[in-house]
Amino acid sequence: MGNRFKVACLQLNSGQSVKKNLNQTLKFLTRAVKLNANLILTPEITNIVSLNREHLVKETYSEKKDPCLYMVKEFAKNNSVWIILGSIIIKDNNNNLFNRSYLISNKGVIISKYDKIHMFDAIISSKEFYKESSIFTAGKKVKIGQTPWGKVGLSICYDMRFPELYRSQVAGGAKIISIPSAFTVTTGKAHWHTLLKARAIESGCYVFAPAQCGQNTPKRKTYGHSLIVSPYGKILKEKMSGTGLITCKINMDEVDNIRKNMPSYQSKLLKRTISQQYIIHDRI
Repeated sequence: MGNRFKVACLQLNSGQSVKKNLNQTLKFLTRAVKLNANLILTPEITNIVSLNREHLVKETYSEKKDPCLYMVKEFAKNNSVWIILGSIIIKDNNNNLFNRSYLISNKGVIISKYDKIHMFDAIISSKEFYKESSIFTAGKKVKIGQTPWGKVGLSICYDMRFPELYRSQVAGGAKIISIPSAFTVTTGKAHWHTLLKARAIESGCYVFAPAQCGQNTPKRKTYGHSLIVSPYGKILKEKMSGTGLITCKINMDEVDNIRKNMPSYQSKLLKRTISQQYIIHDRI
């Protein structure tokens, strides 16, 4: 496929109904294909948004039975398109919940999957607080997946505040970073653009950040502002509000050009500190 492709980032308003969320996702996946996207990304918690653990256990599925994952795999295969299912909530046989991202090939095959490592435990105000560690089981592995255009470092939302994650992915060969999110409005206004631009600049990677937006539940509102950022930190496309998508033509030669002219990407220190945790999955 060469070094050039078209990426699409979906901006969704997922809620507490898995069925409605699936219909919304399929609608915008179809629109992205009509716009000739080769790689499509969805936001964090595409399949369901809830802070109630009991509700999530009741409404979610195991990986083998999850309707959202099945639908996206079939869609990828039938439309010959690569998809990063930003994340869906999956449960295991013991009702442990995982916030999991999937890289899916144009054959409908899972190439890599990643469980969110950093849990968002934060007090935003007296009325707004989060404790993901009481809901989800945290991941332990840094993941990189292979695509026709280069290796992709997988991450989810709050991970973006931990630059060491992305440095280890760069050391492992990543040239694209996926950061699907469901950012709060308060922290989004303060940090969203700055953090994503910083991750692109320090890693010399394209950053694709599809986002949740609007009032997802009575108690949760997300920031939107899906972004596509160049390896030099330039915002190439942005979807400020509302559901929909953004697309952008990507030239992977830009990654090599920027890294060639910036010594920080060639440092011996970076190469010596490659994390042994990262795993490249060609097929699962």
